This record gives sequence, structure tokens and C-alpha cells, in this order.
Amino acid sequence: MKQANILITGATGHIGTTLAKHLSAQGAPFRAMVRTTDHLANTIAALPGAEIVTGDFNDANSLALALKGIERAFLLTNSSEEAGKLQSNFVSVAVKSGLPHIVKLSQLHAAAQSPVRFLRYHAAVEEEIRLSGMAYTFLRPNLFMQGLLGFRETIATQNKFFATAGNASISLVDTRDIAAVAAAALTTSGHEGKTYDITGPQPLTHAALAESLSHALGRTIRYINVTDAELLPALLHAGFPTWQAEGLIEDYAHYARGEAAAVSTAVMDVTGKPARDFAAFATEYAPLFS
Repeated sequence: MKQANILITGATGHIGTTLAKHLSAQGAPFRAMVRTTDHLANTIAALPGAEIVTGDFNDANSLALALKGIERAFLLTNSSEEAGKLQSNFVSVAVKSGLPHIVKLSQLHAAAQSPVRFLRYHAAVEEEIRLSGMAYTFLRPNLFMQGLLGFRETIATQNKFFATAGNASISLVDTRDIAAVAAAALTTSGHEGKTYDITGPQPLTHAALAESLSHALGRTIRYINVTDAELLPALLHAGFPTWQAEGLIEDYAHYARGEAAAVSTAVMDVTGKPARDFAAFATEYAPLFS
């Protein structure tokens, strides 16, 4: 088998697993870095062209081993309180390893002065990569359609879901389209120095999302707008760490201000295929909300 020259981090999440499948289907050998060899890692390992390596973002030696012989790396971590530090660790080792090209998953409107902590740490890592001298591609997606899966219990049992988005429209995007853009950036030329804002094809309010879900599920689903003070304890009860829960409140305030409504053509421009719309997502994912 041809040696892998692509590394995927965050390989067992929604985007990472879809990206792994894209690369495998294209016949592009890749190495997937995982914390432990659990069933998700084993699923990736079974893909043609896949190689699994265990690594830890806090262990420079394991990162150096994961990066050995790699020409392009996909950088993704969970948005935890340590995310900025962990990604910075990776960038530092990547520079020492002579990595030619890094593709980083960031977030739409990443900015150093943003009131949203997620957008601040993404901006800090982006700047570190810019200053490193490596070729880079930054992927900045909007809110994930798959994020609705976090509401599936209340949708299934109460026919409603809750957030603080108000009446603002958001051009949310399917994670499979993000993975498709990442696959292109990792396997084809011309993406160096580019920043891609990745959105769905239309801006939609949360009430419109509820309408699409209602049509797909054959029953009335309602969106209930709540206050930050009401949402925060619900997020904590659902198991989100305090730092992340507070970050999600900041994120939704950003959406409620109408700052995430713009539509980008990046999915079509990079992949040659139109971005998936929410109605199609709702129909396809309907069984998970039942």
C-alpha cells in the first residue's frame, strides 16, 4: 500500500470520520491520529488506505511520530477550554517537523477581538499558523446542521427544541459538506493561503428549522426561544463543561445578532457540488428525531 502523506486529527468526530471516508473513496492513503483505539478508531482502520496512529496533543513526541512523512495535515480538536493550547502544541511540532501544508478547521468570523471565546481561540491559532511559514488553508464553517442532533431528545419526546437565537437567520451547513471541502484541500492544489467561509445555501431562522423538521417528521415541531439564564443550566445539566456551556451562550448571542446569515459559495467553488440544504438534511436524519 502507498505510504500515507495526509494526517487527520479529530478523526473520530462527525467531520473526521466523513473526511476519512472521502479520502478512502478517492484512493488517497491517510493516517488518522486517535487518542485510543476504540470502536470508532477500529471503524476508520477498516477503511481502505487507512493507517491508525495513537497521539496526544499534550505529548510532543507522539505528535512528531504522527507527523513523520506527512505532507498535509488536517487540524481539528473539540472546542474545550484547552483547545487553543492543544492546537498550538500541534502547530509547534508541525513546524519543527517541516510540515509543508496545514488545513485547519476554524469557525466563521474567527477574530481576536470577538466576544465569542471559540472565535478568539481559532483566530489565535490561525495567526500562529500564518506566522509559521507553513502553507495553510483555513476552513471557517457556520453552525452545523448536525448540531440539531443535540436537541433530539426533546424533539423526540416533547416535539420542541430550545435556544437563544431569536428570529435571526443562520446559513447553517451540513458537516458532510465541510468534510468534502477539507478532502479537496488535502488532495488538490490551489488552496494554499486560502480562507474558506463554509455555509449552507440559505439563511434560516430556528422557526424555519422547526418547520422543515415538522414536514420531515410528519408532526408539529416547535422552536422555543429562551433566555441565556434559562439555557445555561440546561446545557450544564446536559453535561457540557462550564467553559464550553458559557461559550455556546456567547455563540448563540452572535447568531442572534444576525452575524451569521451571509451565504458563501465555497462548497460549490471547491467541490463542484452544491451545498446540502436543511430540508434534505431533515428528511435524511428524520429517523434520529423519532
